[in-house]
Amino acid sequence: MRIIGGEHRGRRLRRWQDPDIRPLRDRVRTALFDTLGEAVPGAQVLDLFAGTGAVALEALSRGAAWATLVDSSAKAVRLIRANAAALGYQDRVEVIHGDAVKAVEKLARQGRRFDLVFVGAPYTSPELVASTLQALATHTPLRPGAWVVVETFHKEQPADVFPPLTQVSSRVYGETRLTYYRFGEDQKER
Repeated sequence: MRIIGGEHRGRRLRRWQDPDIRPLRDRVRTALFDTLGEAVPGAQVLDLFAGTGAVALEALSRGAAWATLVDSSAKAVRLIRANAAALGYQDRVEVIHGDAVKAVEKLARQGRRFDLVFVGAPYTSPELVASTLQALATHTPLRPGAWVVVETFHKEQPADVFPPLTQVSSRVYGETRLTYYRFGEDQKER
């Protein structure tokens, strides 16, 4: 697994073998960042169910300003910190060890706002996608025009609308589906 674009293109990331850890494949990450394009530079990124941290670290490599990564696994948190340090991003990364929904609620109470949110819940727990989207829609730790991207198994299709989040597209890459939502104003499809 490696960074595929930006200042650290080609740099390898550490990972571990676990059937529950499913890093986003390079091809899918490429498609994700090609779709987001100019939304990434300068962005405040929230990576929920962060695993190895590959998505948020990729965003930082492509010019994002800050990344907050959340995972309930202590092993994942240690790995994220190690990967961030290896890239020299430890001063631009916040790692939260805990539940994604509770983290969304807490970040919103703190007044934190994000431009890009990635939700990569385990494929075996599709209910986590709905509860996480509902938390984002209810507590809205989002800036107007923010992107929320949800990764699911290709046969799973999240709901179209979690007001004020509106689905603008959904694309399948092998066994992975990426569903794109926008928050508030400027909800044009890319």
